[in-house]
Amino acid sequence: MAWNHFAVLCSDRFMLLLLAACRPAPVLSPPTSPLEAKRAAVEALDLPGFTVLVEGPWVVAGDEPGDAVRQRAVGTIRWATAALRHQFDFQDPDEVWTIWMFRDETSYQHHAWTLFQDRPDTPYGYATDAHHALVMNIGTGGGTMIHEMVHPMLHASFPAVPPWFNEGLASLYEQCSDDGAEGIRGELNWRLPGTQQAISEDWMPPLTWLIGLQGSAFYEADQGSNYGQARYLLYYLQEQGKLTAFYDRLRSHSTTDPTGQRALEETLGITDLAAWEASVWRPYVLALVRE
Repeated sequence: MAWNHFAVLCSDRFMLLLLAACRPAPVLSPPTSPLEAKRAAVEALDLPGFTVLVEGPWVVAGDEPGDAVRQRAVGTIRWATAALRHQFDFQDPDEVWTIWMFRDETSYQHHAWTLFQDRPDTPYGYATDAHHALVMNIGTGGGTMIHEMVHPMLHASFPAVPPWFNEGLASLYEQCSDDGAEGIRGELNWRLPGTQQAISEDWMPPLTWLIGLQGSAFYEADQGSNYGQARYLLYYLQEQGKLTAFYDRLRSHSTTDPTGQRALEETLGITDLAAWEASVWRPYVLALVRE
């Protein structure tokens, strides 16, 4: 009897082990990428009338008709992202950013408050670093959106970027077009008249002063004048075919040349920036005509 009992126990254990071995392994859900996690978080807000999608490194959400949101995502966001990568070898942002495209001023103001507790001081759009979000009144156009897209891509590629170049490059592409070679080209825009006025009335500070502004000093000074001055300095470099080369030199020498003045002088082939500004750059800007 004892032997039979032992044999039965062994047989039962063998069958349990056999069944366990044959049982299929549980199916594990694949890990969720940060991009998909952000999209899921935006969709979970369940905002009526919004289309949410992923476009490149961005999550895009908009309350225009779905076709219009998708068209902007492809025609503006995808195009600008690819062009910036091609032109400057930009990297994707370090964090996943959501581009919120609100159809008009009412939607923009309402959602800026309900989503982020912000009262925008600009009618066009802004970035909120705390939420990794670009908050756009897309009814005013896509120029400000491209401006704000530049910042997280540029910072991911060049964390030590000086403020004047950071804002100058973003402002350059507020109005832009395809350069015909998979890159991006800044066009003359609304900042030109103010920049010309500052030059003609002789109250624009010298470029050496602008370039030397570090940290918050750039933003605490006259932002409108600073942005325009930086934009049209980079516009000149673009039109001379030297912008990309300057960016490469600026980034590679940032440890020893943090403001970029020496890189600028080397790119231009000059030794006296102040003299060049007076004799070349200021007359060049004054002669520009926006059609």
